[in-house]
Amino acid sequence: MCGIAGLIHRGGTDNIGKEMTSMLQAMKHRGPDSTGFALYSKPLSKKRYVMRFKVAEGAEARSGFAIQEQMEARKAAVDKRLQELDAEIIKAKAATEYAYSYELKFDGDLRELASYIEDIDDVEILSVGHALELVKDLGDATAVSDQYGLNKFNGTHAIGHTRMATESDVDIRSAHPYWAYPFSDVSVVHNGQLTNYWGQRRELERRGHRFMSDCDSELIAVYIADAINEGEDLHAAMQRSIDQLDGVFTYLIATSDQLGMAKDVMSAKPMVLYESDDFVGLASEEVAIRSIFPHEIDTFDPYEGEVRVWQT
Repeated sequence: MCGIAGLIHRGGTDNIGKEMTSMLQAMKHRGPDSTGFALYSKPLSKKRYVMRFKVAEGAEARSGFAIQEQMEARKAAVDKRLQELDAEIIKAKAATEYAYSYELKFDGDLRELASYIEDIDDVEILSVGHALELVKDLGDATAVSDQYGLNKFNGTHAIGHTRMATESDVDIRSAHPYWAYPFSDVSVVHNGQLTNYWGQRRELERRGHRFMSDCDSELIAVYIADAINEGEDLHAAMQRSIDQLDGVFTYLIATSDQLGMAKDVMSAKPMVLYESDDFVGLASEEVAIRSIFPHEIDTFDPYEGEVRVWQT
């Protein structure tokens, strides 16, 4: 019983970190194990990226003295490999003792960069993008937001997820959202289950894609990003997913300048929507949207099989 949420400011920016924290915290009862944020600011220039990565799990980082040296060695290996790929580190920030944010200047192949960095044992890239920064960790929304300083994150749109672990471990790797490796700026949160997961995954693997998890949310992210890469627009790719992905699901997807929502034809997984001229908010429960408004609002439920896309 996980909770998902999304928001977009059309034509402007606001404190999306604070807003998304409030929305996800209002749904803490749907899953307190881990919380994740995919936050989008105005895109950097074409050759500039923000890379979020971790060199350990939080529990591992607190396991003793030896791990500190190991984490330092892993980070040093990341820096060395970036240098080998002619990726210049413009800014480097330690979000925690095991998670980092790098702003890079890079004019090479993003797949090569991601694969080479993740070839380092115990290093995982959480996201790479011109606009996207993906943050996820254990705990509820307030705990993760405070830990990573998200309450002052200004941007255009965001999606988020609060998780109750059912079939996989309680760790950062298994937390949502998921980045659509190796495509920049595409992320997904999802509530439900795909029944044709393995068939769709094998098809995408035959096309050269790799997966960091067995989570169907990651599959949706790669499925849509692959379709966009082949020339489809976001709405068309999402509409096709309604026909090709079996199961019960509601998902939100974000790109550098768009936010999309899709519900399967059975419409078993909840989604509530609020829309005004300059703002759209979506969540598994109405209480999440109301948490960021001091006044009364009108909400509605999208139809079964419905796809919607909004532009910044």
